[in-house]
Amino acid sequence: MAPTHGAPAPAAPHAPPGRPDRPDRPDRPHVGRFGALAGWAQRHRWVALLIWVAVVAAVTLGSQAAGSAYRNDFALPGTDSQTATDLFTEHGSDQAGDSVDIVLKDSRGIDRPRAAVERMLAEVGQLPGVAEVRSPYTDASAISTNGTIAYATVTLDAKAEAMPKERITRIIDTAKGVKADGLQVEVGGEAVRGAEEKGSPTAEIAGIVAALVILGLLFGSLVAAAVPLLTALFAVGSALGLIVMASHVFTIADFTPPITMLVGLGVGVDYALLIFYRYRQALTDGADPAEAGRKALDAAGRTVFFAGCTVIIALLGLVALGLGSLQGVALSLALTVLTTMAASLVLLPALLAVFGERIRRHVLKNAARSAAKGKAEGRRWRALASAVQRRPLPSLLAATVALLALSAPALGLRLGFADAGNDPKSTTSRQAYDLLAEGFGPGFNGPLVVLAQGDEAAGQAVSAELARTTGVAAASPAMPSEDGALSTVIVYPSTSPQSQGTADLVHHLRKDVAPRLAHDTGAKVLVGGATAASQDFSETVSKRMPLFIAVVVGLSSLLLMLVFRSILIPIKAALLNLVSIAAALGAMTLVFQHGLFGVQPGPIEAFLPVLIFAIVFGLSMDYEVFLVSRMHEEWERTKDHSLAVREGLASTGKVITAAGAIMIVVFGAFMLSADRMLQEFGLGLAVAILLDAVVIRCLMVPAIMQLFGRWAWWLPAPLARRLPKVTLERPADGPPEAGAHPAP
Repeated sequence: MAPTHGAPAPAAPHAPPGRPDRPDRPDRPHVGRFGALAGWAQRHRWVALLIWVAVVAAVTLGSQAAGSAYRNDFALPGTDSQTATDLFTEHGSDQAGDSVDIVLKDSRGIDRPRAAVERMLAEVGQLPGVAEVRSPYTDASAISTNGTIAYATVTLDAKAEAMPKERITRIIDTAKGVKADGLQVEVGGEAVRGAEEKGSPTAEIAGIVAALVILGLLFGSLVAAAVPLLTALFAVGSALGLIVMASHVFTIADFTPPITMLVGLGVGVDYALLIFYRYRQALTDGADPAEAGRKALDAAGRTVFFAGCTVIIALLGLVALGLGSLQGVALSLALTVLTTMAASLVLLPALLAVFGERIRRHVLKNAARSAAKGKAEGRRWRALASAVQRRPLPSLLAATVALLALSAPALGLRLGFADAGNDPKSTTSRQAYDLLAEGFGPGFNGPLVVLAQGDEAAGQAVSAELARTTGVAAASPAMPSEDGALSTVIVYPSTSPQSQGTADLVHHLRKDVAPRLAHDTGAKVLVGGATAASQDFSETVSKRMPLFIAVVVGLSSLLLMLVFRSILIPIKAALLNLVSIAAALGAMTLVFQHGLFGVQPGPIEAFLPVLIFAIVFGLSMDYEVFLVSRMHEEWERTKDHSLAVREGLASTGKVITAAGAIMIVVFGAFMLSADRMLQEFGLGLAVAILLDAVVIRCLMVPAIMQLFGRWAWWLPAPLARRLPKVTLERPADGPPEAGAHPAP
């Protein structure tokens, strides 16, 4: 990189006393706001470090004292399922709470251990959080036709997401503590699934180790590798503590911490690496550590700030969707990205000041070794760019066809929620699920809760009609509420909860059966329950997602247009980002919905596509800005478009692929989790980053920019006069240039 405009800065020891490295001295080049921030952090390095240590300590102690209040809330006001739940609560129905199934199996007959089972059920009925226990011995329909499997229904006094895990654990322990030879007891239900521990923090540890290994290979120095990782860990530690305390104010799901941990780690290392790479280049060009830190922040710090703001905007867009606890997840991730930005802009310069001399010696030693071997920086990436430039159209077509082929399965994407049938076979919830399916059919694992708001006769008529409906395996007698104003009927579909047949049944009951029953009985009939609620959530996400995508893409494209003073570059960036996300969703569909590689087939978690879109779109803009800004820098300096494309990739290819590799292994670590949702999340993010960093940034962007030619930097003069001027990266060889670009 060429020396920065202006005379080189004098070394710190020659600065006037009391005014070290002052950025506004006339013999120093102009320093931007991020460079000035870096200068402050360097001069007050120990203060900056102590502030961060104090913040992390205070947040950690505060979060431990407050404790977490995570809550899974997928309520959607206005849907039938939510209306039913509200009516249950209003009229004192036991069905306002969720239920737990205690499933029993004895191959010699379920009547044999009756005395022991009834004692156990009596104990369960006295536990806190239990509203009612229905014994299988008082309901013939709760015993399988061969008499070997039965289930007791434990109705809770609250929804599953609101039940403390300790109470559910006591129910599990009490049920499984029954003493009877040959009796198998398993406990199922959403509350049980939430209370079971499915794994250890293997994914988080693996992600940290993998990031350290890649950074070590990239820089060849443990100290240099540790600096970006330390920055990310400080940021994530602060964010996790803040999220715990925020859970008392906002509705935040219990699966948020592992997601924020790995996303924060990946994003934090990514941001720190982009700045650190500029720092290393400045050292190679002869700058002292203090000047190199200011230059790095003055250039790449702007990229980090822009990229972080883009991610935060996308995540806050999720809040506007109004999707229950997904709003809390989005807020938590936005807070995590904000802390990583702050750490990269303040903590990282302080760490570079502490370890600057050691890092400089190592960087210069490596540079001398490379020079002795005749290896030019970025020569392989320059050769790749030249190869793409010679045949831009074939390169672009080949990459586009590959990405569209991988995206095709996403057209059949089916949203839903994993249930106990997707849990590890060692869990009691999965074993209870399998026993119920064996004894009563697959529909017993996903019952529908039908509410009839009317008198007792209306409830009985609704129950009788539902039992005769096609697709219904069985319907319970109508159960009146405490005030008698409504009745509840439990409907068991003939298909499994995740089957398309169950979704069709819900639609049939709502559109055809319920209106007819309302006409005949005068009762208001609503179809609710967990299975119907998950379907409502999935359909709501599908309806609202196009608007969300349009808003995020529009705002991001506007920001890019302001930065690069171009019409075509924002359009290109938006389209390529959408293609990479579609390909990631296609990979998720192949693996988790169609069962590729032996994975059990099932729907994709309903909230993951919007969450992945928000995160990946922002991170893709990160690489887009980093790459295209270097091209823009060369274009402003030389006005040679082909050279700008080639040198832009040569300067950034290594750091983009390294940052991408770190995020791929960090996100790929989710695959080590026993939780299916985290596995889906990890695969989607890892595939999206892989395609973006390798296929799009290293092949498609150079090809498209070559095909655009000088038109890439065109902005109509009338529009240019009206748009505010935004400078992103300060060019290395002169003051920033901005303004209208005439047509080529």
